[in-house]
Amino acid sequence: MDERSERDRVAVVTGAGRGIGEAIASRLAARGAAIAVCDLDAAAADKVAARIAEQHGVRALGVAVDIADSAAVAVAVARVTEELGTVDVLVNNAAIDVIERFVDSSEQTWDRIISVNLRGTITMTRAVLDGMIGLGRGRVIHIASDAGRVGSSGEVVYSATKGGVIAFGKALAREVARHGITVNSVCPGPTDTALLGQVAEYSQKMYDATLRAIPLRRVADPADIAGVVAFLASDDAAYMTGQTLSVSGGLTMV
Repeated sequence: MDERSERDRVAVVTGAGRGIGEAIASRLAARGAAIAVCDLDAAAADKVAARIAEQHGVRALGVAVDIADSAAVAVAVARVTEELGTVDVLVNNAAIDVIERFVDSSEQTWDRIISVNLRGTITMTRAVLDGMIGLGRGRVIHIASDAGRVGSSGEVVYSATKGGVIAFGKALAREVARHGITVNSVCPGPTDTALLGQVAEYSQKMYDATLRAIPLRRVADPADIAGVVAFLASDDAAYMTGQTLSVSGGLTMV
């Protein structure tokens, strides 16, 4: 990004109290970045931050925030900036889903999924963007989903939000490139998280068929996703922006 070492950078990871977000936060910390572990669950965020600080010897801060609440986001980003410094890397990982047929879903469910997955991603990005522009550098990485590229049964509104996140990333990448900021999206395939368990509960048949269709013959571990995110956050990806990368074991090849 510039002469500032990757070991001096400040990274914010949302939804980092568990799963993919925790793996991403840990991987970035292993590269020396100071980490803001953001999560709706304050206890989980603090626990992960403490582990990261001890394991990797970096500054780490647990931050409780509901990314669907713009006022809470502003407070959280102000705290991160004050305690860790201006944000260099933002990983928009936090998301929610409810596995059910669209015709069985409610407006309340739609609104929550949209407010977290799409609006929350937009809100978090806007909150750190002025700082990145001031620095003349930055990495914004969205954790989207192949559901947003090809659709997924039982995840209709979720698919819509992830498609929106991908489009938001592409358009934003064009606007902020002049400031040395890159914006890319990572689309995990089936990954060993609580969400995959929801799929099995919704339809064991669909779950089994999905696993059989993965050419690499296994679901992803959160660490598989974290490695790709760490690459996009690094200087090695300095000339990549507006891109969408599937990490799906070959399940989707788009």
